[in-house]
Amino acid sequence: MVSNKQKPNPLTGNLDIVVIGGGAAGFFAAINCANTYRKAKVTILEATKKPLNKVRISGGGRCNVTHNCFDPARLVQNYPRGGKALRGPFSRFQPQDTVEWFANRGVKLKTEADGRMFPITNNSETVVNCLLNEAKKAKVNLQIGTAVKSVIKKENKFEINLKTGKTLKCDRILIATGSNPQGIKIAKNLGHKIIPAVPSLFTFNIKDSRLESLAGVSCDRVSIQLNCSNLSKEISKKMTQTGPILITHWGLSGPVILKLSAWGARVLFETKYQSELIINWLPEYNSETLRDLLLKTKLQMPKKKLVNYSPLPIPKRLWQSLIHFVGIGDRKIWTEISKKELNRLVGELVRGSYKISGKGVFKEEFVTCGGVSLKEVNFKTMESKISPGIYFAGEVLDIDGVTGGFNFQSAWTTGWLASQAMGQEILSPT
Repeated sequence: MVSNKQKPNPLTGNLDIVVIGGGAAGFFAAINCANTYRKAKVTILEATKKPLNKVRISGGGRCNVTHNCFDPARLVQNYPRGGKALRGPFSRFQPQDTVEWFANRGVKLKTEADGRMFPITNNSETVVNCLLNEAKKAKVNLQIGTAVKSVIKKENKFEINLKTGKTLKCDRILIATGSNPQGIKIAKNLGHKIIPAVPSLFTFNIKDSRLESLAGVSCDRVSIQLNCSNLSKEISKKMTQTGPILITHWGLSGPVILKLSAWGARVLFETKYQSELIINWLPEYNSETLRDLLLKTKLQMPKKKLVNYSPLPIPKRLWQSLIHFVGIGDRKIWTEISKKELNRLVGELVRGSYKISGKGVFKEEFVTCGGVSLKEVNFKTMESKISPGIYFAGEVLDIDGVTGGFNFQSAWTTGWLASQAMGQEILSPT
């Protein structure tokens, strides 16, 4: 853990370090840098009047701080983009370190059944207040409502031009602006390659008679697949996901949809969010085993109406919707079901086809994939390989995780790594 690792040597002189962006990654980096390098002057420039806003709204206002996956090799499997680059960083600062960091500052986390970790208060303000208080204690200079217009490098110094017309000079800059276009623009102007940003973590808009009037119905475990052609074998594997699903008035949501939207973010963007979704409502069955079960039910419950009796672990309203869709009326009893009707029902249950017609927004959160190319960043220090003295942390990088606290964890980890390197007197080699 972090506490057992050798700390960097303290500064022999003073450095001005500026963090552009007052979000999770920016605050975490600033606090840890100021605490590690006492002689450094650390400033956060936040464009809005309300820092840490994404922390406030995350997890439905509870703040999904991290995930209780403490094995770096397994942890990286939750990142559609950036997993390989994060393998080393997670060996230095991972969710267990995050839990300890917050616990040492009075914020205890709890683990829910799906592995997500929240403050025991169930209130994101607990995390926000912790970060604000720690920044104040570390004497971080927080400047809100301070938007950056441009950054210019002059020898080993930087000039930060603010939209107010003022200019700041500093020795190191951490860009932690999330998906804000201004941060991307600054990185690009400093010579960085930018991977175009597209939405990740979103719901599916589906207009289908089978789902009408089923809003609020959920299933604990379904398997879904994007039916896309011309994909590599490795990518195609990720286009199938299993987990809980929620039917909404606009289509489909829930953890399995969000996970698939993350892995399929670029594929869906390229198809303009017009794609075929295959749903297996009963992934524990295949066509043969399900057909056998339905035939057995036909023999054992011949006089029961299908509309009233289902042998399957799916919600009753969903079962009724599917049997109506295949043409089975309310009065039909099990003994009357034909072989053709049975086959159609099996097909609907294990391989139903639904047309995605667009994307929705996951609550108030917004995650993108894309950003600064990972090939141009040293993941031991988070320093730019293109422009020494520039560092990156958080979502400004081409890193994104699936839902469950993984995006915050990459912010904490990259922010921590940057914090341990920015205060070094001598620039790291590129």
